[in-house]
Amino acid sequence: MPELPEVEITARRIGAATAGAVVESALAPGINALKTFDPPLSALEGKAIQGVSRRGKLFLVEFDDDLTAMIHLMSAGRLQLFDKRASLRDRTSRLLVRLADGRELRLREFGTRQRAWVKLLRRADVEREETIAELGPEAWPDPPPLRELLDQPRPLYAVLRDQHVIAGIGRSWVDEILHRAKLSPFKRGADLDDEEAGALRESMIECLGGAIAHYEQAITLPIPDKLPMPLTVHRRNGEPCPRCAQKLEAVFYEDYVMCYCPHCQTDDKVLKDRRLSRLLK
Repeated sequence: MPELPEVEITARRIGAATAGAVVESALAPGINALKTFDPPLSALEGKAIQGVSRRGKLFLVEFDDDLTAMIHLMSAGRLQLFDKRASLRDRTSRLLVRLADGRELRLREFGTRQRAWVKLLRRADVEREETIAELGPEAWPDPPPLRELLDQPRPLYAVLRDQHVIAGIGRSWVDEILHRAKLSPFKRGADLDDEEAGALRESMIECLGGAIAHYEQAITLPIPDKLPMPLTVHRRNGEPCPRCAQKLEAVFYEDYVMCYCPHCQTDDKVLKDRRLSRLLK
């Protein structure tokens, strides 16, 4: 799933390229992709794009007449700008915003779940929309102090990915953040002391900000389907830790993998495959 850095660079690139572009038409060929009906999607016709921004992992595309398209990529969606228009037979298309200059802003989704969605809202209703209203504070660029925010009896790996607690982090970047902070993914948020909470906040800013800086150098239009994520820990199990050179380990779940360094994060304890057992004794 695209996370805060990937959504941020996409919003910057598409926003700069489409500012002032006028919408010729808008279509939602994806099944159940459009989650609102008032205002109708046809209300975008003739409106100019004012900008593209981000809240957590959500895109906010602003148009004239105080209209905003909120876009959630879910796990397999991609928002991209194309010079040519898609065929209506393209099974990946979920939303097509066709511009008067011939280009097309296209929400695509890969896979069969079809979970990506769009809501067309009046600007005044955006902050009250349930997904936005339930988001926690932003993880970047200036997250709040974390000790009180994360004071929960849940593992850091879970609580940091909870968008209601803090917005923008997912499975890829939580591995990187916890590794940089030298914290176990299974340490409970309620057990953080002031020093650890400070290190975690600093790690969050550095990891996410560093990724965005990397993308600023590496990413131009058209946005690729897969961004060159500058990951050093996530899905690197079996490779040497970039800090201590010991082997990175992983915990495999049904649908995803969590990676960490035993030496740097878990006092040299190896966490066994959660499909089979808990922490090695």
